[in-house]
Amino acid sequence: MTAEIKVKIVCGRRAVALVLLAVAVGWCARDAGAQQGQAPPPATQVPAPVTGTTRPAAPADADQGRRHLVIHTEEVIVPVQVRRGGDAVFGLERKDFRIFEDNVEQRVIFFLNEPLPLSVVFLVDSDLPQRTSEMVSKSLGAVLGGMAEEDELAVVLFAQFPRTVMDFGSDQTKIADVLKRTDLGREFPLSASRTMTDPPHPTPTTEEPGVPQHAKILGGVSKDLDDAVMYCAEMLRTRGRDRRKLILVVSDGRNSHNNQASFTEVLRVVLANDISVYGVGVSDAVLDRKRSAIFRYTDVTGGDIFYAPTRGGLEDDYTRILEEARNLYTLTYTPQDTDRSKDYHSIEVRVERPGLHVLARDGYFVLQAKK
Repeated sequence: MTAEIKVKIVCGRRAVALVLLAVAVGWCARDAGAQQGQAPPPATQVPAPVTGTTRPAAPADADQGRRHLVIHTEEVIVPVQVRRGGDAVFGLERKDFRIFEDNVEQRVIFFLNEPLPLSVVFLVDSDLPQRTSEMVSKSLGAVLGGMAEEDELAVVLFAQFPRTVMDFGSDQTKIADVLKRTDLGREFPLSASRTMTDPPHPTPTTEEPGVPQHAKILGGVSKDLDDAVMYCAEMLRTRGRDRRKLILVVSDGRNSHNNQASFTEVLRVVLANDISVYGVGVSDAVLDRKRSAIFRYTDVTGGDIFYAPTRGGLEDDYTRILEEARNLYTLTYTPQDTDRSKDYHSIEVRVERPGLHVLARDGYFVLQAKK
């Protein structure tokens, strides 16, 4: 079935829109009228409703014979991950969840426990110590192990400035070739992109990976994580609302004071566009976890962060993150009894079972309609 949500909230004297929040959700069986004797294609394996097992994802041709459910209402959509210890927990039901906006409990009006396709920006730190750089370079291709057929991936490198190595695509052969040729050991501080000269709404540009570029920065090399996350958020802004959108950061977590965009500005764009940030910390981030700048984003957006001292750990983390993100629970509600004049609203999700830990974004920004 498919759910399409259109949201419009009136805030005081001005019309405020949460843009077309469209969520296409679905679990589809084959058309009953399909040709007899025709076997269905093999299914992609993704995490099952019970931790430690697998279940088949929806087939790639699911649009054929799909039943549609269209919902038009004022809704807020909240992806939720639930864990017991370090393991994701699947198979929960609507009755297991409670959700609060601005400390006021809301009624869950739509609930989904099915996989959704991903739009992922793979954001990789190109200013790492030599040994770490070599380890990360060799691990990059393993990200394909967590991708399903309908997922799409873009690749961005960053140090002082971000640059797009590959724009969004689903061709895993092409992605594998790009990642294989991406050698972080040959990367140098990059020349300024539009992110550094314009307001924080960059237009990605595509360049061949592994081609060294140089820039002289007074006071030494800077690493601007906030600007890089903003760059990726702008890329994801245009992706369909029928997909889960996430930034997967691989970095040592260092962040300079030279960012043009502040953390608050970046967070506004990330939350307003339903983007989750996930991270894999390497090098310094493994030793000093709480000081990693990645953690600030993962904690607020409902993502998660892992730490990998080895190549094997990196590769396992890529797969785990993508599979878990694809299978998040989806809760939606219509805001009731909260102050609609505010442009930010806090969100808290609780699970009515003991021993479980919930990961969900801390809130959302109401987007103002463009004049």
